[in-house]
Amino acid sequence: MKKFKCEYIWLDGYQPEANLRSKTKIVDSSEIPTVENLPIWSYDGSSTRQAEGRSSDCLLKPVKVLKDAGRDNGYLVMCEVLNPDGTPHKSNNRANFQDAEDFWFGFEQEYVIKQNGKPLGFPAVGYPAPQGQYYCGIGTENVVARDLVEEHLDLALACGLEITGINAEVMVGQWEFQLLGKNAKDAADDLWIARYLLLRVAEKFGVEIEFHPKPVKGDWNGSGMHTNFSNSRMRNEGGEEYFKSILAKLEKRHLEHISNYGSMNHERLTGMHETQAMDKFSYGLSDRGASIRIPLSTVENGWKGYLEDRRPASNACPYLVTEMILKSVPTEDLVLL
Repeated sequence: MKKFKCEYIWLDGYQPEANLRSKTKIVDSSEIPTVENLPIWSYDGSSTRQAEGRSSDCLLKPVKVLKDAGRDNGYLVMCEVLNPDGTPHKSNNRANFQDAEDFWFGFEQEYVIKQNGKPLGFPAVGYPAPQGQYYCGIGTENVVARDLVEEHLDLALACGLEITGINAEVMVGQWEFQLLGKNAKDAADDLWIARYLLLRVAEKFGVEIEFHPKPVKGDWNGSGMHTNFSNSRMRNEGGEEYFKSILAKLEKRHLEHISNYGSMNHERLTGMHETQAMDKFSYGLSDRGASIRIPLSTVENGWKGYLEDRRPASNACPYLVTEMILKSVPTEDLVLL
């Protein structure tokens, strides 16, 4: 028998965005922890806005397990929250939709590193030099906290996440990582785990991670969670007519998407700073000011490839974002799990 440190991770009931929560369960086993052999666990839902004190138990159902490379004998256990009778809790967005087996999602998660209420790199009074030199910048005058970002990258890769890149973003103290996942729920699980690891690394450095879509008011870029997506027909068969049918569906459901794409997103989606206005829908070839960007590579490859939804905010729930995209792609082309 061996003792494993299993970190059960879940989302609480706070609104408008849930917070990550976690606690460690020591599991004695002769087998490596898996979704199949880990037990359902409970916690006090009255402390997470998910239950009342007189009936406070909520259940944690493991849905994904990864090796925790930052902890000896550690495992990361992403969980769904269930009611005591085993039904999905009302805060459990993961359980609310049917997945599709041939979808790929690529998230571009932007965030800001803060300390004492200000982004790192901002002076105690006033503002730094205007944005322009910070994007993919190099040098101490342009980039801060690279050591934290690199540590998160190494840890995420060692845990088995498909992190595909990192870069400094348009505002000083703002960074982005990119993550690729197969199927909506699996991709969203991985993004939540990547966020969890980022917050854990930030604890070590004594800084905060800000996911607000407009962390600094004024002439500064906001933070988004641009979501690239494709199904097998988009990748392998394609065709301009098919892509235009998807874009038409996305436009038809625009307001429903916006309502599920993160709070305070109106502060970011203004039509400025590489965004389209919140109440408008547009698409364009290589257009980072559009709601949906059609990548140049997709068109040059005979309209085969993917689309980029630029509307989701950095604080958006990836379960809700992927669910909305699945709803807006013509359903006759999907093989449901």
